[in-house]
Amino acid sequence: MQLTNDIRYIGVNDHEIDMFEGQYDVPNGMAYNSYVILDEKIAVLDTVDARFGKEWLDNLKKALNGKSPDYLIVQHMEPDHSSNITTFKNEYPNAKVVASDKAFAMMKQFFDVDYIDNRLVVKEGDTLSLGKHNLTFFSAPMVHWPEVIVTYDSYDKVLFSADAFGKFGALDIEDEEGWACEARRYYFGIVGKYGMQASNLLKKISNLEINTICPLHGPVLSENLSYYIDLYKIWTSYGVESEGIVIAYTSVYGNTKKAVMLLKEELEKAGCPKVAVTDLARDDMHEAVEDAFRYGTLVLATTTYNNDIFPFMREFLYELLERGYKNRKIAIIENGTWAPNARKRILAILEEAKGLEILENGVTIRSAMTEENKKEIELLAKELCK
Repeated sequence: MQLTNDIRYIGVNDHEIDMFEGQYDVPNGMAYNSYVILDEKIAVLDTVDARFGKEWLDNLKKALNGKSPDYLIVQHMEPDHSSNITTFKNEYPNAKVVASDKAFAMMKQFFDVDYIDNRLVVKEGDTLSLGKHNLTFFSAPMVHWPEVIVTYDSYDKVLFSADAFGKFGALDIEDEEGWACEARRYYFGIVGKYGMQASNLLKKISNLEINTICPLHGPVLSENLSYYIDLYKIWTSYGVESEGIVIAYTSVYGNTKKAVMLLKEELEKAGCPKVAVTDLARDDMHEAVEDAFRYGTLVLATTTYNNDIFPFMREFLYELLERGYKNRKIAIIENGTWAPNARKRILAILEEAKGLEILENGVTIRSAMTEENKKEIELLAKELCK
């Protein structure tokens, strides 16, 4: 794929994978992106997953058309991007490896090689001239590993953004939902804990003239870049992206679910623009996490279980906390037959989250809904839709 006169895409699509990082469902596969800049000096940016070394090397050779690369720029050492460094060096032993100091330390850990005699260590603000193309490197620690750098080409005005602006899904499958859905799930799943660091990266690149963003996962972005950047600003600042309410619930014998369905009905009657309901025991947990960050209000409905909360709800709350969940409105519906304790446990878990508004008017169900509970749910819906 030719991106500009001098820049080629040489990445691969993975349709064999079922779970990315062993936990994220990727029904549309995954893309591992790699690029090459052809100039007086030739630079390759990142490699791909170990299983696709031959395909990637064939793509590279086709793009090189008989030439030899001068540099391999390693922006991120996670194995889906770095596994073919040794493959590259075996094929092109004279090429220099360009990376951060921390990346070279990781190469030693992964491959027992750090290319001490044939490497170029770069840090914030360092530059590398290929001829027409002058590259500037920006440190991006914890987006989402500590060694990460991103690269800006001032000639074609291209930002090689490492895992920033990444997205789930292979590139040879059309995504009917559009970029944001799987990019949002990718961001909050992979990068979300490090919103401050990702926000710092956005500040560093804010004065650059960027025509194209080339991430390590997902499509190359070259149109309407303000759309993608503005979304990233919301995500990295833990802002509310869309108006709406998420109801996340667990239900053992169906009574809590009945309360949730009634609340959904009342919310829609009250004119709430969007109500997303997720069964934490059956639906994709990471989709639920994505929705919790997308919308401004979250309703937690669960049972007391072993004097605690139901395990899937507990897992969900810790998934949110791990990613820095904050600045949201929370309502709680609890259920318990002899000693309802879920609200107390939820509040204890959420104590470390910042900027949460916990509504005092929750609902406590004892086994099954009463007429009084139904009235409480109706009032809660009106309060949530104010």
